[in-house]
Amino acid sequence: MAETTGKVRVEKIRIDKWLWQARFFKTRSLSAKVVSAGGCRVNGTPVSKPAFGVSAGDVLTFAKEDDVRVIKVVALGDRRGPAPEARQLYEDLAPPQPREKPHEAPKFDGGGRPSKRDRRALEQLRRDVLE
Repeated sequence: MAETTGKVRVEKIRIDKWLWQARFFKTRSLSAKVVSAGGCRVNGTPVSKPAFGVSAGDVLTFAKEDDVRVIKVVALGDRRGPAPEARQLYEDLAPPQPREKPHEAPKFDGGGRPSKRDRRALEQLRRDVLE
């Protein structure tokens, strides 16, 4: 899809299609659901229609799993290609930070009944989580 602004021709693509081509979502319908739910912003403006057009230079902000992704559109894709090709379509402005696990359960190999020490460690973990 192309829009003409004066004499300048601006190439645009649907936001749901671009998110799918850039491999942020597994299916195009899943990316359309995220956009329809109002979980996406283009240049700071909330977007709720999957047919909204994005072009190179736009900044997209959307939730992906437990992270908020901030992506700058570098290029518009022709197809949903392999991951290395998809990474060339965007620049990640805020890469997700690695998280530390809040509580890690004590190791138990599963071979038989846990020892008294293992049971006490599990009970302590459960008490800590509930508090």
